[in-house]
Amino acid sequence: MSATVSERRSVPRVRAGQPLVTAQEVILVVVIAAIWVVLGFTTPAFLTPGSLQPLLVAVAPIALIGVGMTCVIITAGIDVSVGAVVMVAAVTTGKFLVDTQAPLPVAVLLAMGVGALLGALNGVLTAYGRVHAIIVTFGTANLFQFLGLRIFNSSTVNGIPSTFEVFGRGAAGSFLGVPISFAISVAVVLIAWWYLRNVRSGRHLYAIGGNAKAARLIGIRTQRSVLTVYVLTGALAGLAACFVIAQGTSTLDQSVGAGLELKVIAAVVIGGTSILGGRGSVLGTLLGAVLVQTVTSGVTQLGWPSQLSDLLVGVFIIVAVGTDIARKRLRSNR
Repeated sequence: MSATVSERRSVPRVRAGQPLVTAQEVILVVVIAAIWVVLGFTTPAFLTPGSLQPLLVAVAPIALIGVGMTCVIITAGIDVSVGAVVMVAAVTTGKFLVDTQAPLPVAVLLAMGVGALLGALNGVLTAYGRVHAIIVTFGTANLFQFLGLRIFNSSTVNGIPSTFEVFGRGAAGSFLGVPISFAISVAVVLIAWWYLRNVRSGRHLYAIGGNAKAARLIGIRTQRSVLTVYVLTGALAGLAACFVIAQGTSTLDQSVGAGLELKVIAAVVIGGTSILGGRGSVLGTLLGAVLVQTVTSGVTQLGWPSQLSDLLVGVFIIVAVGTDIARKRLRSNR
């Protein structure tokens, strides 16, 4: 009985007095602002609409998938298959548009449906198969990639109509100077932020990541919650596939989605979500996505080797993870 009581007490809760913005999010804002100021002086074109709008368009799919990934990592899971999910959703939707000239809502629902279906497979294997998430999603990443290549049929998808131009970099893809895809991502982030703070099922995700066994003992349906976050991540990856298609031309090649999972996980970890589970913020993920893409764009505009952006992002990840582990040890000692 004493063990049960101890486990119940160890379940984290989101208290009403919790600050709206964390210290790490404030630090990220300062770091991003400092980098933007430096880049503004070294490459004056960086702070022009012609440079910032493409940057925000590139941030949109990272932040969007990052919302789902944040929820997954909060539950002490991970999903390394999101890049492959984007690939399958993109090529399926691209071929569908070429064949049918379907309207925007139908194409978006198809992409999100494909993503949700693939995410459901990850969720079922993780939640009900009781296989560790890294093993499941690494395996399904290869499975999804094979599926996507089969759909590509060893060729590019050509002649994709401009159905998704509203999510792109052109005039049709912005409203009052703000990219529509970025605005959608910010809206999703704000909804998720409110949900995780104020809705019981959202707060349950923190409990599952903090101590899954204790969460079950107090009546939380852990398996259903875990399945839900993987389905959500897949659906958001499907919507992100629409954003990715809109960033390119009328041709879609087999590299679509490649490496996207690394940028998403980097944004989530840099944003302050604990890789150990039980703690995280989607606002931090949005800022992490902006930082990751800012570094990438800045390195490109400065004419530095592209590998340097990977190095800098890697340093940010190490610092974020190291800080998280040190914080956890300090709390344990207390």
